[in-house]
Amino acid sequence: MSIHLKILSGGAMRSLMTDLVPLFEQAGGVKVAIEFRLTSVLQKEIEDGAVFDIALLPRPELDGLARVGRIAAATIADITRSSVGLAVRAGAPKPDIATVEGLKQALLNASSIAYSDGPSGAYIASLLERLGIADAMKSKTKLTSRPVAELMASGEAEIGMQQIVAILPIEGAELVGPLPSELQNVIIYAAGVSTSAQNDAGAKNCIDFMRSPKAAQLIRAKGMQPG
Repeated sequence: MSIHLKILSGGAMRSLMTDLVPLFEQAGGVKVAIEFRLTSVLQKEIEDGAVFDIALLPRPELDGLARVGRIAAATIADITRSSVGLAVRAGAPKPDIATVEGLKQALLNASSIAYSDGPSGAYIASLLERLGIADAMKSKTKLTSRPVAELMASGEAEIGMQQIVAILPIEGAELVGPLPSELQNVIIYAAGVSTSAQNDAGAKNCIDFMRSPKAAQLIRAKGMQPG
């Protein structure tokens, strides 16, 4: 089966798309090539003329690419709703983060914290400001382009915050739970077809599959909600 479809996806969707793409290939008889990178990196590559069929990115970035003519606005569809959670090393005590005060104390008590330099990380940085502890956290904060939970698994950081979908696959780390509802940041990931897609029909079929009941079942299993 030759490659008929190319997808560019934000890294947080790796766990989902690694399982979803083979299901689509089996159902549609189309071979898919998919590349995962940081949202900011993909956004620039697409703006600079990258060749692809589908982009799977946070909705604000995808809408921005539609405004500059790189994504066909009429094809954009919400795929997943992804929440942010807190992780610790497997077997480590799990702090009580059910309340805002509980989360704040867990962060202050930690010897080190980590978050990503992707979309969820930008939110965490603003959250620390909102909680009034940004200055207190500076000296013990680690930013990473890797899955944040890898730093818990390796002992490089005591606790970390990232989208739950990116935490669950990491061996050696455990999800404590989602951030309190008052502080939660739901990131909507959407898919859209490139305005220069080589396989326009196949791309639209793939996005339809991402929104199918079979895909919704897998999305929930990955710790997210269908879009």
